[in-house]
Amino acid sequence: MEAYINVMIFIFGIIFGSFFNVCIFRIPNNQSISNPPSHCYNCNTKLKPKDLIPILSWVFLKGKCSYCDSKISLRYPLIELLTGILFVLVYKVYGMNFIIINYLVLTSLLIIITFIDIDHYIIPDKIIIFGSLFAVIFNLTGKGISLLDSLAGAIICGGGMLLLINLIELIVKKEVMGGGDIKLFFMIGLFLGVKLGLLTILLSIYVGAIYGVIIIIYSNLKNIDYNSMIPYGPFISVGAFIAVICGTDIINWYMNLMI
Repeated sequence: MEAYINVMIFIFGIIFGSFFNVCIFRIPNNQSISNPPSHCYNCNTKLKPKDLIPILSWVFLKGKCSYCDSKISLRYPLIELLTGILFVLVYKVYGMNFIIINYLVLTSLLIIITFIDIDHYIIPDKIIIFGSLFAVIFNLTGKGISLLDSLAGAIICGGGMLLLINLIELIVKKEVMGGGDIKLFFMIGLFLGVKLGLLTILLSIYVGAIYGVIIIIYSNLKNIDYNSMIPYGPFISVGAFIAVICGTDIINWYMNLMI
């Protein structure tokens, strides 16, 4: 029975992952996510149901449009696969409880934000607004964290980062973090509250630092220049997801070290 549920959650995830691909492409271009229907962006042919089966369509079509043979990016099935895997991980931690809706929505938003930020170096306000409203409404149901913890998390994480970044930028005289990243911390604070929100900030710093070191070492080994302009949204998203999956365990482990 458990294996069956895992498979269903995975299928549920890859279906949503297919929709997320649409969001990632259209939202930053200010296009409707529902109209026009899915189509090939090269020949504009409307895609049929057989062309829209998550992961499998890409495999069967060998990564090409069945109408014009234009290449379909490998990223599309990878995002679908990633979404399916992350949905299963969330289910493994929270089970089939009402709270899982909260964390599946947050995970979904983090996936969309990550790839939009990678592509365009922006985090659209409409995603932050939707996520923030959802988090507040969900917590008002009494099934999530307390509304006080939610609002405190947003103020401390978002507001705290705003003050800190402004202070740093005042000292170094250049931008070190975009406004979208600060708004993302605000939204995550609403979802996760103070403790897990602050943990997200800490984890994002570690993830970003690890990535930076790897890129510098790789660039030096290959004797190539590296782009110092790195979108920070993906690091925040990874940190937030780690906090969702095992944040409480991390905090408890740390507290035990202090005793």
